[in-house]
Amino acid sequence: MELSIATRARVLLSQFRFALEVAMAFENVTIILILIAIVCPGLSGQVNMSRSSKQSETKSATQPVLQVRDQRYRLERGDVFDLDFAFTPDFNQTATIQPDGYISLRGVGDVKIVGQTIPEASETIRVAYSEVLNNPKIVIMLKDFEKPYFIAGGWVGKPGRYDLRGETTLSQALQVAGGLKDGAKSSQVILFRGVSSDMVEVKKLNLKAILAGKNVNEDVHLKPGDMFFVPKSAFAKIEPYIPRASIGTYVSPGSF
Repeated sequence: MELSIATRARVLLSQFRFALEVAMAFENVTIILILIAIVCPGLSGQVNMSRSSKQSETKSATQPVLQVRDQRYRLERGDVFDLDFAFTPDFNQTATIQPDGYISLRGVGDVKIVGQTIPEASETIRVAYSEVLNNPKIVIMLKDFEKPYFIAGGWVGKPGRYDLRGETTLSQALQVAGGLKDGAKSSQVILFRGVSSDMVEVKKLNLKAILAGKNVNEDVHLKPGDMFFVPKSAFAKIEPYIPRASIGTYVSPGSF
């Protein structure tokens, strides 16, 4: 079993003391140094390794974590698109994503594609048609879709729904919504992000620190459908996940 660095250091220190006692009997500095080098060859290496490990840990703790962002559009309910079959045009059709997330496909029935990217949906439909066609080649062309948006509420200048144009951080979205009103509790901004049709994730963000140039890695990039709420007073308790129907417990009436 491998010993810890602290245990190995204690063993080496004991060896060092023994070597020193033996060497002192010869009363010769050269012999002392030779014996120490023979008995304790790893002493300096262990110290350097420990120091290097601590420096690495400190660097990792202070280095900001980069956020991974999904740039691809994900299909929503109500989206309309054309299906183009390269070799079997008789199957060309227009599909609309129904409220339950499914589309009705000619010849194969219903397939659920809500939340998928265009390449993912193309593969899902290709697999479905593989039962009736030989290696189908399918292209999806969006015709009508809901523009990405975010909602700003609470103590902001202009609460409401806004188009989400490109990459937008929380602090940038705040400026779009008119900035903070006097008395806003910007250290406890609440971000609601849908994780399913029934549940939302709830995050508490210190926007005050972000605007002051601190914890800038927490300035999250908004996703379509995100909603943030700037309260006037602090929340006593925040659950990490809540049903969509419970958002009203955090958001006061007339905030939008």
